[in-house]
Amino acid sequence: MREHQETATGTALAAGTYSGYSLHAQRPEQGINLILSQPGISSSRVTRLSPTAVWALAEPGTELPPRERPLQILLDDNGRTIGPLRGEIFWSDPRHQNAPFGIQFVDVTLEQGRQILSVLDVAAREGRALPAVSPRPIEEALVDPERIRSILKAVCVMKHQGLLRQLGRTMRVSLEYFDVEASQLHWRLEEPDANWGPAPHDIEVVGYNSAYRLRVPARQVRGNRLVTPIPRQLWRVRHRSQRRVPAPPGLQVHFHHPLWKELGARACDVLDVSFTGLSLRGAPDELVFPGLILRPLELRDAEGESVWLRGEVRYVGETCADGRRMLGLQVTPLSPEDETRWVRLVSHCLCPNTRGGEEWLEPLWELLADSGYFNLAGQDAERVESQRALFLDTSRRAAQVPQLFCQTVWPSERGVEGTLSSVRAYRHAWLIHQLAKRPGRPPGDVPPGQILRDLHVRTLEHAQSDADFRWLLAYADANNPLLERLHLTYARACEGSGEALVMPVRMRQVHCDEPSGQRGNGFAWGPADAEERVRVAEEIARTRPAAYVDALDLAPERLELRGTAEAWRAAGMERERQVLVARHEGLAVAAIVVELAQEGTNLFGLLDTARLFPLAPGGEDTFVTLLDAARAWYAARGRASFTLVSEREEDEAPLAGTRLHEVPGTRPCLWLLSARMLPEFLEYVSEATVGRLPPAAPDA
Repeated sequence: MREHQETATGTALAAGTYSGYSLHAQRPEQGINLILSQPGISSSRVTRLSPTAVWALAEPGTELPPRERPLQILLDDNGRTIGPLRGEIFWSDPRHQNAPFGIQFVDVTLEQGRQILSVLDVAAREGRALPAVSPRPIEEALVDPERIRSILKAVCVMKHQGLLRQLGRTMRVSLEYFDVEASQLHWRLEEPDANWGPAPHDIEVVGYNSAYRLRVPARQVRGNRLVTPIPRQLWRVRHRSQRRVPAPPGLQVHFHHPLWKELGARACDVLDVSFTGLSLRGAPDELVFPGLILRPLELRDAEGESVWLRGEVRYVGETCADGRRMLGLQVTPLSPEDETRWVRLVSHCLCPNTRGGEEWLEPLWELLADSGYFNLAGQDAERVESQRALFLDTSRRAAQVPQLFCQTVWPSERGVEGTLSSVRAYRHAWLIHQLAKRPGRPPGDVPPGQILRDLHVRTLEHAQSDADFRWLLAYADANNPLLERLHLTYARACEGSGEALVMPVRMRQVHCDEPSGQRGNGFAWGPADAEERVRVAEEIARTRPAAYVDALDLAPERLELRGTAEAWRAAGMERERQVLVARHEGLAVAAIVVELAQEGTNLFGLLDTARLFPLAPGGEDTFVTLLDAARAWYAARGRASFTLVSEREEDEAPLAGTRLHEVPGTRPCLWLLSARMLPEFLEYVSEATVGRLPPAAPDA
């Protein structure tokens, strides 16, 4: 095991602030009491308890000893005594009578720890104790008939599992056939020699990341087949924002207990994984509790490769039939190298059909060429070859920094069947781009829609591994039927909530060697000073939606992309933004915000963009001058061209007659989606990409 690197010691480092279990006794005799002797004896009702700390409510009139004074403590559980324990008060509020106070235990012995956890296990089974931190499930009632049909169609086509829940028993079922014309659902009972029992039936089916509960009457029962109507309402329940999937065979975690080293090296099998958590199968005597911090935690695969993590226990289940216990951990990698290995491992588990693009760069380039990327961009052969070299070099380097990049491919015997990439373009926003799919059916029995679904799931779930992730960003062509159906339709339906944005834009290429030739007409330009940058940010906030400002880092404190640019530079990549202003008689009247990213990041230069903003009446008259300034700025950085993004019709007239190159036949839109909407959006993608409903079974 790697040597423990903590410099401080003590139980405070072994558990989070909210560790252990909250106690909820219905009657006094069911509760646990804390007994202090100082100098008299006082008893207080325990409200939260773990082997590292106890919280209690003092009896009226109790005088607590001063903080950091050693205490002798007993715990009384209805006549069963644990202790004496040693501790120190670490929190109290002398301003309020009967306020809770907290005591940090000191040097709890292994036997005392067993006794405390034994008491808490009993209380948890009896419903008197709950984990101190337990995320509540997200529940939502769905009543739209078309949405209900879409969900159930996806469940049927993708053969998702289902459960029939009845008092005292749970049985496996499947949605075998969806009769659209008759509005009927045909269910099959998967348990041998079981029966459906009395109606109505409570059934739970699983979608991408949610469980859907429905209650339906029986119209017809034939052996293990049941026919029901389509329900008028579904209840959607989601317990976590990120999906978990089964872990690969042989994956284990290894650790030493932070409180009791005498337990020696511990090992648990990993049951499932997500970007932020693990579920484990622990030994019957695993002395863990919610809030316990396991650092370092070694995750070791069947080949002996290791990833080092920090783990915090969030859930401890009841003992299973085999005597083992189910444990849930929240985890974070300990180093950038660990993060790279961790993201690769989890990504492959979540979407086993996909791979990282660095493994398939030549076939990936061929796919992009076959998809018409370079013809659409209007580039000559020499330019395409130059872009190829930049693309391959950037892709190889990007593969080492999953904190900034994700390049997903769906490989087959033909090479690469499809690809989708993402990049952390801004402090809180990931740009998804370069979606391509090979025409025709791939080899093998691949269900319709699976490639697109897998590409979206892996690429978008990757963004969820970023703790600062708030927005998905794309430039989607409204003339593309796929993007219109998958991305734009969904976002338009969510715009009213402020969680999404679809903004039509014009995107034109500006060549640095084609200056306007016009004179400045009395306007001077230069980099904006601090006061002018604030003014630019205020004008952008006044004229653009809040989602646009936040996602594109156009707030005053992020206007120059300092934090994002530093992260890119640390990875050996270019990322820069500057604000240039045109001034008349010393006053800034218009601005152009110019930015660039590492060449090869995007084949259309979607991060080498410029945006124009008037700051005063008549400021639009300086736009041509500012475009020439932008040409000089990009040329000085070795760029041959950049992309001008325009969002308002009123800004177009001053640009008439300038040399701008537009891609014909496209209607680009700026597409933004809140990270809070991502789980539901992936549910929508899962539903929208399913194939045809299966035919009825011969005996249905």
